[in-house]
Amino acid sequence: MFTKNDLKERLLGICFSETGSVSVRIWAPKAISLAVVIPSRGSVIALEKHLNGYWEAKAAPLKNGDQYHLLLDGHRVLPDPTSLYQTEGVHGESTVFDTRMYHWKDQSWIPHPLSEYVIYEVHTGTFSERGDFEGIIDKLDHLVELGITAIEIMPIAQFPGDRNWGYDGVFPYAVQNSYGGPQGFMELVDACHAKGLAVILDVVYNHFGPEGNYFESFGPYFTDKYETPWGKAINFDDAGCDGVRDFFLENALMWFRDFHVDALRLDAVHAIKDLSARHILQDLSQTVQELGRHLGKTLQLIVECDLNDPRFLESPEKNGYAMDAQWIDEFHHALRVTAGEKAQGYYEDFSGLQSLAKAFTTAYVYDGQYSKHRDKHFGGSATGFPGEKFVVFSQNHDQVGNRMLGERSSMLYSFHMLKLLAGTVMVSPYLPMLFMGEEWATRNPFLYFVSHTDPELIKAVREGRKSEFAAFHEEGEAPDPESEETFLSSKLDWELLQQHQGQVLFKFYKKLIALRKALPVLHNGDRNQLSVKCFPAQNCLALERWDDTTRVMCFMNFSNVIQSVSVAESLVNYSCVLDSSDPQWSGPIAASLNFTGQPHLTLQPESIIIYTSTHA
Repeated sequence: MFTKNDLKERLLGICFSETGSVSVRIWAPKAISLAVVIPSRGSVIALEKHLNGYWEAKAAPLKNGDQYHLLLDGHRVLPDPTSLYQTEGVHGESTVFDTRMYHWKDQSWIPHPLSEYVIYEVHTGTFSERGDFEGIIDKLDHLVELGITAIEIMPIAQFPGDRNWGYDGVFPYAVQNSYGGPQGFMELVDACHAKGLAVILDVVYNHFGPEGNYFESFGPYFTDKYETPWGKAINFDDAGCDGVRDFFLENALMWFRDFHVDALRLDAVHAIKDLSARHILQDLSQTVQELGRHLGKTLQLIVECDLNDPRFLESPEKNGYAMDAQWIDEFHHALRVTAGEKAQGYYEDFSGLQSLAKAFTTAYVYDGQYSKHRDKHFGGSATGFPGEKFVVFSQNHDQVGNRMLGERSSMLYSFHMLKLLAGTVMVSPYLPMLFMGEEWATRNPFLYFVSHTDPELIKAVREGRKSEFAAFHEEGEAPDPESEETFLSSKLDWELLQQHQGQVLFKFYKKLIALRKALPVLHNGDRNQLSVKCFPAQNCLALERWDDTTRVMCFMNFSNVIQSVSVAESLVNYSCVLDSSDPQWSGPIAASLNFTGQPHLTLQPESIIIYTSTHA
């Protein structure tokens, strides 16, 4: 674990101190000898071996911008695994980057509380025509106008070529060169903070990509004890794991301290295998909290987890991992089946309306009962955790991109259903997340794409993708992930935003987000002051939320016909604040109350209506 003094500056790789001196520290317990070579100057800096497999040099003659490589055992030329910049890609020279050279302008930035996050997920390469950090900066005013408070950036660790989702990264410290490198990322974070946007960075601590992966040359970064869907498991608990654990802890500190990010989203933590007495996530949480106290900021850790295990959110006192929030795919699955998705594959566990009602109240749909898809009893209880501990969405990069044809919701559902999906997410007690472009119903797909250089690897990826979707041959061939056209077709079509339908949906999203922000009852995350009523015959759902001063009633019709549902007579004291079927949102007609006999509310097909009532 790190001490308070360790938090001030970087400890691994090429390190610049506060006084300007340069040191080198590389973990390479397998090495017989190790040196830093600067080809342009013909310089060789021999490193000395110290305790625990670290090789070091003090007062090294290195400066910002120097290109260098490591010489392992006198004959192996390798890039630096802790490099911050790979200007020549994953196989080329490393480039010295001094993070102190950037002059930050965000001194007045105060991070948002997690409960105020309205998240927008972005893939840098496809978000803009430029496909880089500057392209994101150009669009920040759009996100501010929409009402977004946090932008989540898919992984930017250096990957092969210039096209990738980011989950094939092989230099966790290096910022992708084709996106703008570390300087460009700093400028993006600074620009986000200037606009009032928090920055969440997606990081991958469960595996390394296959191409440009030189880690085994340096030390026991992998273990044969476990397997992952993506190859060898990272060694967090086997012999020699201490250096591996420190490598990732230092990486997290770097993003927070040197790049000023506000939160990390940890990819697929269920694939992090660690049976140590202290799980790596516990060490990570403690280390990040210590850095936060040192910086005077609250730093957030958000995990993607497929286990429905409350231990990831529990406090250390209860032997938990103390993560700040968690993605829950089950809300998405329940919502999509309710909207008409076939209950097959991982959707087969979800009954639609009843599952969605449970997701609203218990977060985990499966919290101990039998799962047909998993063929076992699955999950634990999330009782006691507030709504801001969970992130929900109607689509994200995985749920779109893992479809064979990468169809977004706009390609699968009607315009009215898109409004309903958005409304359902926004009125939930959880943190809402949008996937880039959904707010104007962009039509371009988000496909799986790579740009490897190894012919055998390219062949394996192509065949793997075809095999994965062999049962879907009637839908055509799976797009070639290596093709540049696959990547280009996945770029957002911003011109659609200017068309009538795009403008209507964008304004509808703005209204939804503004309502969520304006009404504390909608963003307070209190799952105890919430009730749900299902109308199975009509495929409708009523959600009620309340606090000391306000009650909100939300009615959702997921069927494709007009439905009538019974309501409490006290609804006459409510005001309608949003009706997706209103003509201003391109709907057919506003909903109406019928008080002949027992009061009924007539709901238009695929619509959501929100009522509020204020009381003393």
